[in-house]
Amino acid sequence: MDRTVPKTGSEEIELYMRTYYSLLRSTHTIQIETLVEAHMAMESSLHVHARSPFPDTSALVYSSLRLPSDMADVDYVLLGQVETSFLDAGYPVTAWERTFAPGRRRRTHFDGDHTLAVFIASRSDIDDLIPILTAYQIEWNKLHALLQSEVARLFLSQNADRSTPLTDAERQMLAGALQMDIAELQRLEIVWGARFVSTLTKMAKARKHIGLRLLAGSQADYRRGTASWWRELQNGLRNVVDLEQRPVYFISSNTHSLTNLLTGFARREETTLIDYIRSRGHEDLLTEYAIIQQDGGARNLDNFLYYILKKYLSEDAKEARQQLRHDEQTIGVHRVPSRHGFDIETQVIELAKLRPEWLDPRLCEACDFGLLKNSDAVILNIDYPLGLGAYELLARATEHVAQILGVYAMGKAATLNGRIGDIMIPNVVHDEHSENTYLFQNCFSATDVAPYMTYGMVLDNQKSISARGTFLQNPRYMDVFYREGYTDIEMEAGPYLSSVYEAVRPKRHPQNEIVTLYGAPFDIGFLHYASDTPMSKGHNLGTGSLSYTGVEPTYATAVAVLRRVLKRETERLREKVTVQPMPLPEL
Repeated sequence: MDRTVPKTGSEEIELYMRTYYSLLRSTHTIQIETLVEAHMAMESSLHVHARSPFPDTSALVYSSLRLPSDMADVDYVLLGQVETSFLDAGYPVTAWERTFAPGRRRRTHFDGDHTLAVFIASRSDIDDLIPILTAYQIEWNKLHALLQSEVARLFLSQNADRSTPLTDAERQMLAGALQMDIAELQRLEIVWGARFVSTLTKMAKARKHIGLRLLAGSQADYRRGTASWWRELQNGLRNVVDLEQRPVYFISSNTHSLTNLLTGFARREETTLIDYIRSRGHEDLLTEYAIIQQDGGARNLDNFLYYILKKYLSEDAKEARQQLRHDEQTIGVHRVPSRHGFDIETQVIELAKLRPEWLDPRLCEACDFGLLKNSDAVILNIDYPLGLGAYELLARATEHVAQILGVYAMGKAATLNGRIGDIMIPNVVHDEHSENTYLFQNCFSATDVAPYMTYGMVLDNQKSISARGTFLQNPRYMDVFYREGYTDIEMEAGPYLSSVYEAVRPKRHPQNEIVTLYGAPFDIGFLHYASDTPMSKGHNLGTGSLSYTGVEPTYATAVAVLRRVLKRETERLREKVTVQPMPLPEL
């Protein structure tokens, strides 16, 4: 078979990566400042105005959302896989404050002074974090220069302890001083929240000089990290579920979609949820609720309630959270957090314990529940990892579970030919890590998802590229792949398929080859919903979010995955009933 191997067309991206990996070999601290020129030369699509003396607000918002709120105080970043990596180096991270980033699920601890400890699951965390830190420092230092103006200094001196929102007049004045649009300033104000003025004050005070040190980063260290994850999972399920004796449907998604569809909790709490948005003054959501009730089902009520439920549970709803956990346990949902390594929650769901009357209506006809109560299979759902972390975690799971019945992944991606909210279903994936092009039978088609979509398109038979990082892309990179017919950019499908290869073949995955996975002994399914349109210049994930518009594609893909699992399990159970053991002949 002829293959035109996609080449990124950007030596600058390769140079940037070689630069920071060579620096990280040092046992001493490296400075982010040494990476600034290579970062700018890359001309990342997420940092379009890196060289401009004026702020690139989209890049700063994107970076800020993926770093903890304490980042304004951080001058020193440590990277490691497990707690012992830090403890052995003399950093008592277990005693440090746990911090969180709204846009990236990565375990971090802050020492309360100037040091941040970051847990990494794979090389992809390095490829993600270093460009984020570099972009953050570049934009911080631009604002530092602009904040030296008399107008900005006067404002900060008069509002030193300010934690309340700015007035319209203040926004106009400050936006002018910082050489940005009022709308851009408002986005920063939303992202930094009550720390907005204090963050600007710290920016005005000093330039940012971030130091970085990699404490452990060998392949063996990553393997130890996933081994720790598996041990914690087994310990968390002790005396409840033995994964090594159960058939498993492996799903990579999130920690709320599947359980919302299976518990029916949101529908039972409908009155409470509507009272909640009414009490919070969410007039736009109340209007949407009224439209849903009037349009005869064109818009899905359950999707709407799932969106409200997430907001409700994030606030002071202790009793509701406890009731939801109780309902999850009733239907055999076991949540196991990772406590000593990288941040990834795992859910194990026993199919035999599902209650048909609780299921989302879209699932009800997908299964014979009379047979399902005899199932020994479980769903192993992991909160989708980043990049090569997918390879490491699936490889660990396939080493230990009794039987894999399916590998399914749903998640966000960038689209080069669609719109935000569309769904892409690939059957060709080019993996930038292994340089392999994987050909496989995706068990999903457009007809599996389209019935649950009202607004977006469902595009099957797509070609996907598994990129090494969100910042590690530029217009030349995307143009090359688009010319080769690749329209779906994400980070996990390639690593997952490399692990699938090793689960069905007697050797490690190859490099730079066409790899066919047709005839795999289990389902392979990928569903990607578009959250980004990078071919629109300057329009990226830093300029907005999926918000409520992302609910429909999220749940359309989750419904499709669960319907597939329930259907396959029903077929498997019917085969077990049909195929009875032959009686032994009489002697």
